[in-house]
Amino acid sequence: MSNERTPRRGVLLIVASPSGAGKTSLCRRLMADHGGLELSISTTTRGIRPGEVADRDYHFVDDAEFQRMVEADAFLEWADVHGSRYGSPRAPIDRALAEGRDVLFDIDWQGARDIAAKCPEDAVRVFILPPSLEELRRRLVTRSQDAEEVIDRRIANAKGEIEHCGAFDYVFVNDDFDRSYAELAHIYHAERSKRFRNIWVEKYKTALLNEAV
Repeated sequence: MSNERTPRRGVLLIVASPSGAGKTSLCRRLMADHGGLELSISTTTRGIRPGEVADRDYHFVDDAEFQRMVEADAFLEWADVHGSRYGSPRAPIDRALAEGRDVLFDIDWQGARDIAAKCPEDAVRVFILPPSLEELRRRLVTRSQDAEEVIDRRIANAKGEIEHCGAFDYVFVNDDFDRSYAELAHIYHAERSKRFRNIWVEKYKTALLNEAV
């Protein structure tokens, strides 16, 4: 009997957290350990920065093209951020899902909400909490990337983001990186194994039942 495990439908794994809670590091390790998981590439109107590569880091477009895509409902979610616009294009995500490929979103709670509203069957939302706001501040200070007033603003924003964690499917506290990574990986593996995503099961079951022994 064939051991083929296709066709299957992909997973949209959406990971959100306050800045400094460890989301990006956890997502990077998950992608490094799972070759079939790809990062969603956003479309943006901001200019390309040194070291960035078009269509690898972002899809760079002008305001007119972005607005055309908005009016065509070509984004799963989009937002204005500090004078530039960012969006998650729908077409490559739909294609990945249909082809059984999994897509990771490193995004905020608003983006998670909008994607889940448009893809309720496919979206899996994970929210990562810090051990405490004191520890969150310590991590932000340790990064040495922001001025004190910026850190104060990030802490204030974190409170607003944490308020929305109840809308997520899974929530855990990142107080130990290895344990948190194991938690995230277990969530991903469990969601991949859900029956409705594994279309091949029905054919495989039939083959098992008809197998001569």
